[in-house]
Amino acid sequence: MLLSLDDPIWPTLEGGYRTPYDVAEALKAMQAGKDVWHELWEELHHQGDVGVASYAAVPQLVHLLGDADAREEDFYALIALIELERHRKHNPPLPAWLAGSYQAAWAQLPAIAARDLQSQFDPVMLESVFAVLALAKGNLRLGALLLQMDSSEADEWLEERLGWSEVYGADA
Repeated sequence: MLLSLDDPIWPTLEGGYRTPYDVAEALKAMQAGKDVWHELWEELHHQGDVGVASYAAVPQLVHLLGDADAREEDFYALIALIELERHRKHNPPLPAWLAGSYQAAWAQLPAIAARDLQSQFDPVMLESVFAVLALAKGNLRLGALLLQMDSSEADEWLEERLGWSEVYGADA
């Protein structure tokens, strides 16, 4: 079951700085039409650290934006990053009380991503969507690679490993 944004537990949950962060307030602001992505990035993730507030934000973001006409790159990138970092040894485990709604949100993400793949968008957005798809299918390593490797690093890897420009041509 989705946690109400008015539940008194929100202010007690820790974000990426390992201090309490009431992400429900930012989510309410988002629901009201405000752009809170910068705040969410700042508070829910810090140098590989995420907290229970980060995990609790995921089902809410899917609930708030899953049926929207379109989503921003931030939607996919932040959700993917939270899921990736959830697996770091030093980050807290997903609490049992949150597991059902968190897993239900992740079960919805492939269909949401498939709808968005029908649109034209930039390569960075595509990488974030693909990272979410990989993570949703349980492929943590591929999701991490897609999320963390920028296009210049991919170009360098392709050139070194496959001789890309020689084999496929510079324009491919």
